[in-house]
Amino acid sequence: MRVNLALSAAVASLLFAAPVLAEQPTTTGQTAPADPSGRHHKKGGWMRHRFERMEHRLNRAVENGRLTREQADQFLAEARQLRDETRSLREANGGRLTEEQKQQLKTRKQALREKVRAAMQATQPQGK
Repeated sequence: MRVNLALSAAVASLLFAAPVLAEQPTTTGQTAPADPSGRHHKKGGWMRHRFERMEHRLNRAVENGRLTREQADQFLAEARQLRDETRSLREANGGRLTEEQKQQLKTRKQALREKVRAAMQATQPQGK
C-alpha cells in the first residue's frame, strides 16, 4: 500500500514537473520554450488563429463562387501586411501600441473587412 502511494506521488510530481523540465535555460537566466519554432504558444496564438480562420472563410468563399482566387489572395496579402505592421509597431514600442496606433490599425482592419464584405455581396445571388 505504501509503495503504491509513494509510486503515485512520484509519478504525479513528474507530471507537474515535465513542462518545467522541457524548458531550456537561456543566457539571460530566463527559460526558453522547448518548441523548436522558438515561439511561446500563448503569445500571438489568438492572432494566428484569427488569421487562419479568415483564410478558411476566404477559401470557402472561393469554393462557393463568391470570390475569385485573386481577390482572396489580395485580401490575405493585405491582412498579412496589417498583421506584420502591427507586430513591428509593437516590437518598436516595447510590446505596446499607442492609442493613436491602435485606432489607425482598427480603422484599417475595419476597412479591409468592409472591402471583403463588399466583394462578397457583389457576387451574392440576388434571391437572398
